[in-house]
Formats: sequence, structure tokens, C-alpha cells
Amino acid sequence: MKSQKGLGRGLDAIFGSEPVDVKLKPMSQMTEIEIADIIPNPTQPRKQFDEEALDELADSIRQLGVIQPVTVKKTADGKYILISGERRWRAARRADLKTLPAYIREVDDENLHAMALVENIQRQDLNAIEIALGMQRLIDECHLTQDALSEKVGKKRSSVSNYLRLLKLPDEVQLALKEGLISMGHAKAIAGAPEEQQLRVLKRCIKKGLSVRQVEELVRMLAEAQAKPAPGAEEEYPESYSRLVEQLETYFSEDISIKRSKNGGGKIVIGFNDDRDIERFIERFTKHA
Repeated sequence: MKSQKGLGRGLDAIFGSEPVDVKLKPMSQMTEIEIADIIPNPTQPRKQFDEEALDELADSIRQLGVIQPVTVKKTADGKYILISGERRWRAARRADLKTLPAYIREVDDENLHAMALVENIQRQDLNAIEIALGMQRLIDECHLTQDALSEKVGKKRSSVSNYLRLLKLPDEVQLALKEGLISMGHAKAIAGAPEEQQLRVLKRCIKKGLSVRQVEELVRMLAEAQAKPAPGAEEEYPESYSRLVEQLETYFSEDISIKRSKNGGGKIVIGFNDDRDIERFIERFTKHA
């Protein structure tokens, strides 16, 4: 028998290879449960539900019914706590259904919480930051190592590390990723930049519409520049130099630097990616002439 995708794989991983009656009894056959008797999981990680998407799902349920049963745990007072399927439960209520198809599992509170976290991580509509936060909650609240976490969520150890690294990025980078202004590939590349340069890289990435590869190259150049040993004490340039760089960035490409020599002179170095950048520079100067 093939294992279930997504949720099934993750939940199986939680309980390992021990006999099922040690921690979790197998699912019963599907049964119909009164919607009024079902309550959401108080530890459910997901707090926000798209109202328009719920209305669309409710319309679908009115026409086709609930195709995929929810999964619940029965409580001592005869109620049922949702393990997975809160979105379906909410939409079914909007569709005025009285009952809902459900599987009933017997599970303790600790594993109920872990199941909810894993189910949340494996949803298809999460952005990378939401997945990373879910993974961090599993580590913190279920006392897991990254190796154990990778097994439980069915992801490679390297993928888990990449997600968790996102949480160390500045808030501005995390917000840009959540809002779709950059991809996870961009964010991973930005994470490789020196901390004091990450916001600058983000700004250039969004402003110039850089590809992931271009961001990686920019980060590589910044890292190389930082690694070069200074001949003596690092010289602090006047604040006007930074203002000049900001002004030049409105015209030029992603790499601009100012070098000052001992005699007080120096040079401004302007980087570019290809010959098309030169043509764009000419166009910009022509417009401002």
C-alpha cells in the first residue's frame, strides 16, 4: 500500500516504527459527525484564514460535498477536537452542513499538538517564512533536533536548515519574502551576505529586479571585498561618500564603491553586468541632460 502524501508521511514520522497501539491507534472507518460537536484545536498554529477562499470552498461544498474527511480526536465530554481540516470545517459551516465526514484518532495531547504543527507545515499555501516558523515551533515545543525534525516533516536536513536560516534574516527581508517581493532563492542568497549588507542587497534586489543568480553574484563580491585584509587601520570615510553612492545608484548598476588614496585623491568604481547596462546608462543621462 502506498503511503499518503504530505500529511500522512509527516504523521507517520512522528510516531516512528513503534507498534501503533503504543502511541496512536489506527484510524477508524470514516464516520459522519455533527458539525456542532466539532471544535478547533486550541493549539492550531494557523490563525488566519482567507475569507474569500473560504467562501469559494463553501460554494464547492454546497455542490459537491466534502470530498476529503477531516481528522479529529474525541474528548471526554463527547466533543471532537480537530487534528486536521479546520479550513474544511469552517467552509462546511458556511455551507450550512449539519454533519461532516471524519476519521477519529486516539492520541494524547502532546502528540495532538505535534500532529497539528506537522499538518500545518505541509499545507500547500504557506510561504517560506510560515513554514520556517512552524519548524521552529516543532523544535521549541516538541523538543526536537533538526535531524529529528527533518524526519518528521519529510524534508532533507539541508532543507530544514535553509528554512530555519530565514528566521535569522532582518525583519525587512522576511516581510519581503512573505509578501512575494522576493523568492526563497533570493532570501537564501541574501542570507549569505554580511549582516550589515543584507538590507542593502534586498534594496538592490527589489529595485533592480535582480535574478537569484545576480543576487548570489552580488553577495559573492561583497563577501570577497570584506575578506580582503586591510593594509592598516580601516579608514572611515565622510558621510558625504555614502550620500554620493546613493545618488549614483539611481543611475548605475549594482556595485558602486569609492576608493580614496593616501594623498587625498581617489576613484569611483561603477560595476555593470553587460553591455546593455552601458546603453541604459546613456539613456538615463540623456533624459536628465
